[in-house]
Amino acid sequence: MSTFINAYSPTNLRFLLEGLLVTVEVSIISIVLSYIIGLILGTIRYMKIKYVSAIVGVIIDIIRNLPLLLIIFFTYFGFPELGIHASPFWAAISALVIFESAMLAEIVRGGIQAVPDGQMEGARSNGMTYLQAMRYVIMPQAMHMMMPALLSQFVSLVKDTSLATIIILPELLYHAQIIYSQNTTYMIPMYLIIAAMYFVVCFALSLFAQRLRKKLGKEA
Repeated sequence: MSTFINAYSPTNLRFLLEGLLVTVEVSIISIVLSYIIGLILGTIRYMKIKYVSAIVGVIIDIIRNLPLLLIIFFTYFGFPELGIHASPFWAAISALVIFESAMLAEIVRGGIQAVPDGQMEGARSNGMTYLQAMRYVIMPQAMHMMMPALLSQFVSLVKDTSLATIIILPELLYHAQIIYSQNTTYMIPMYLIIAAMYFVVCFALSLFAQRLRKKLGKEA
């Protein structure tokens, strides 16, 4: 018991919270950017724009079949070779956005395709342009159907931030490793508390997504 009490000292807890803050910051920025980019890419794939959709599809398939860890290494070690110098914070965000955008693009495309064709035909017959029909008729229904998959991917993104510890990003897991490297008896207490912290963040994200889904369902 004394091991847990010492491991959870105010100093250590404060240090862990600093790492959690970095994890949350990386997660929020990555979720927002990857969602925007994924929405655009998924819509382009669905619209089947000549040549463009095919090229985007090839790029998405390549990225989706690469390990995220490899992309993290590329953004941190490869970008400087291209003249792009990024801190571990922005290298991690870049890698997560690249990977998650590709994953989300397929979710978006699948969600749009799940909307019955008659919805588009009905919107067009009422005088809407193609883009208006997509904006006001198709996308609201697609968003409602794809929300569970989006939530799952966002939760995965939060957990994937732990991979950035390999490039010395001072996130939650990295801070925990620093603590138990000074006293190996703290290893189990540290893993237990970071598991609890990840659960709280992911559960909060789940609750937010459920409320958003209900709101979208009322508007649809």
